[in-house]
Amino acid sequence: MYIKARIYRAFLLLIVLFMVASGSYAQKSKSKKTKAKPQPTGQAVMWEKVNVEDRDLFAGPGGEEMRPDLSKIEFIEQEKHGYNKKYRIKDGAGRVWVTKYGREAKPETAAVRLLWALGYKTEINYLVPTITIPGKGTLHDARLEARPADFKRLGEWKWRDNPFTGTNELQGLKMMMVFFANWDIYDLQNKIVQVSPDESDYIVSDLGATFGRLGNNNLPIFYRLGRKIGKPGAYLKGKFVKGVKNGQVLLAYKGKNRDVFKGITLEQARWLADLLNRLSDKQIRDAFRAANYSPADIDILTQAVKNRIKELDRAAVETNLAGR
Repeated sequence: MYIKARIYRAFLLLIVLFMVASGSYAQKSKSKKTKAKPQPTGQAVMWEKVNVEDRDLFAGPGGEEMRPDLSKIEFIEQEKHGYNKKYRIKDGAGRVWVTKYGREAKPETAAVRLLWALGYKTEINYLVPTITIPGKGTLHDARLEARPADFKRLGEWKWRDNPFTGTNELQGLKMMMVFFANWDIYDLQNKIVQVSPDESDYIVSDLGATFGRLGNNNLPIFYRLGRKIGKPGAYLKGKFVKGVKNGQVLLAYKGKNRDVFKGITLEQARWLADLLNRLSDKQIRDAFRAANYSPADIDILTQAVKNRIKELDRAAVETNLAGR
């Protein structure tokens, strides 16, 4: 009886801890929403048509010309938002970056490149194997995310309410979140960036919780159990497409906000599959090479990405045939 009582108390404590963490996250989200932000102007852009085959996934959206100059680093301040410790710095070329290190750095670097390859608007980032920040020490495998002076970061955009509702690009972006096994699906991770008076880009700013595994279940609070970040073996074993029903593709997503991923039509799945099929093996490998994964992990992750592309392609083809 004594052992059972201890197990029961431990179980209750676990529930309380999850509830506290969830409440803290919600409170933080609420506090961020109360801050007034300027309204975006010009055309709202999430995706643009690009020549996928020509995209350099090692250099990424910033190209070689934006690569950080590490010859001189100046510490500006510690970022006060988010759950990962981040430092704002200035490099030798005078460019400002936000430095993130830890388990999310590698996955985010690769995810940005794969999204950008398809034509999605993204951050500009690079993974540096080592960087020494005055007063903070030397960091390993740090992600540097650009903060161009002429770009204005405005408020967040919502998955359920935005200018792209029902479009291929929004549905495709939703599919890519499951493709990446991204379990951090919250509106606060989405940002509107004013790149010019005539254009505001809608991006997913935080893609760190990717290339691992979604939770084990859909139960309240307990959906967090089993989640992993940046684990190639777990990502390889994961599933992307659950099946097809009534002309819609069912995604294998477990966790909070599952309703976001409902209503994916055959045509929308076909649209994304056609884009993904244009990626070469080299491009996929370069995305992970840019994130400083080991050769063995690059092999695993490349195979996992190819498997998921086949899952989506097969689902769309099978449904096409069934509808004839």
